[in-house]
Amino acid sequence: MAWPEHPAVHEIFTWAWLTELGARRSRALTLADVPEEVWDDVARPGIDAVWLMGVWQRSPMGAQIARTNPALRAAHQAALPGFGDADVVGSAYCVRDYVVDGRLGGEDGLARARAALARRGVRLVLDLVPNHVAPDHRWAREHPEYFVQGTADDLSREPHAFLQIEGRVLACGRDPYFPAWPEVLQLDASHVALRAAMVELVGGLARRCDAVRCDMAMLLLDDVFARTWGDRARGGPHPDGGRGYWPTIIGATKTARPEFQFWAEAYWDLEPVLLEQGFDACYDKRLYDRIVHGGAIDVAAVRAHLGADIAAQRRTIRFVENHDEPRAASVLSPAAHRAALATVFTLPGIALLHEGEAAGRRVRVPVTLGRRPFEEPDRELQAFVGRLLAALGGGLRRGLWSLLPVWGWPDNPSAERLLAWSWEDQDRRHVIAVNLSDARADGRVQLRWTDLERRSIVCNDLLSGQRFERDGTALAREGLYVALDGHAVHVLQLA
Repeated sequence: MAWPEHPAVHEIFTWAWLTELGARRSRALTLADVPEEVWDDVARPGIDAVWLMGVWQRSPMGAQIARTNPALRAAHQAALPGFGDADVVGSAYCVRDYVVDGRLGGEDGLARARAALARRGVRLVLDLVPNHVAPDHRWAREHPEYFVQGTADDLSREPHAFLQIEGRVLACGRDPYFPAWPEVLQLDASHVALRAAMVELVGGLARRCDAVRCDMAMLLLDDVFARTWGDRARGGPHPDGGRGYWPTIIGATKTARPEFQFWAEAYWDLEPVLLEQGFDACYDKRLYDRIVHGGAIDVAAVRAHLGADIAAQRRTIRFVENHDEPRAASVLSPAAHRAALATVFTLPGIALLHEGEAAGRRVRVPVTLGRRPFEEPDRELQAFVGRLLAALGGGLRRGLWSLLPVWGWPDNPSAERLLAWSWEDQDRRHVIAVNLSDARADGRVQLRWTDLERRSIVCNDLLSGQRFERDGTALAREGLYVALDGHAVHVLQLA
């Protein structure tokens, strides 16, 4: 099944989602027996792929660490007051083995889930955690050479950064800017045998899904890994003939399955490097920070960001929240949340919807928990997202995308707060106008079409249901006049 050019992806927090579904039906559910009507909702028209986050076998050792670690216990209590040990199932990113956890339905459950999605024309995305594995992963016993090594002195000096496994001291996983993660072991990305093992592992994943989201992908870049681990990187800064870790893994996988996709969780402005090394798309964290965590939004900076080459924008993953970030409803007003969603889901690239986001969930659940609290859904937001996805299913975000100029008047600079863009294919034309500020703004949007004159143009707003009729000659010569309250949006289909 070929990927669409600009897919929309629904990320599911698989364990907590199944627990909640089972509680509603008073019986345990796995991926093998999710009701058809639930798949209809998860993979509704407008959604092109489902990311089942956290399906791999969890580590009992990692779960025990999570139950006793003070910082994690505090996070569990904040998200799920009165939680019990049974609720702490271990981190989704502390993988004991790349087989589906039996409590989620095992490999048969995954195969059934994938078939249910395929019947709806929807692809399956799974996790790859390339930087580290659980301390009870079989590699720690069978291939300790795959890991960054430590010494007894290291263990004594930094007991939270090293673990002793069957007589060997191995380093815990980390990125260079934060303390080590105490429940995982650091793989030695410079080791040639480890790279060969990862090629085999990822080849197995590629037979069970259509893409992998690669956790902290930039940590495995050869120069980043060498700087992080120094002399402990035993393969040196340019092992394996200098081809590079990711070109080795991605190249081998795509040789066998060219349509398989690799998506990178990436930071530190290393996205261009990862794309050059073979990734199909990378997180657009810069856009997220500007529209969600930027305080007063710098609309000019967002506009400049969206002025990037369209070929580069196609290879971005854009989101308003995911499992690593705060719930958007907890940091944005309802109107600002809707405007951010409309922005992300009408731009080019991969658009990511986090499960529960459409319902306005406010509690970010740690990836170590298998249960989450009940939250009353935001019906207005649900309806808004439903209309947005229906617009995608009806043909929005297809064809040619263009960022449109917006201008105002000398005595009214509010047009500077407006952003606009268009989509067109042989059947449809859409114009999107967004006010990301909290103040009213108006201005004129310059349309790119030259065949509007001498006819009436009807603009149907796919979100509000409003209908506007405009003179085509005026539109062509003067632009489309837009007046939007703070955080308001038009998604217009022109006819």
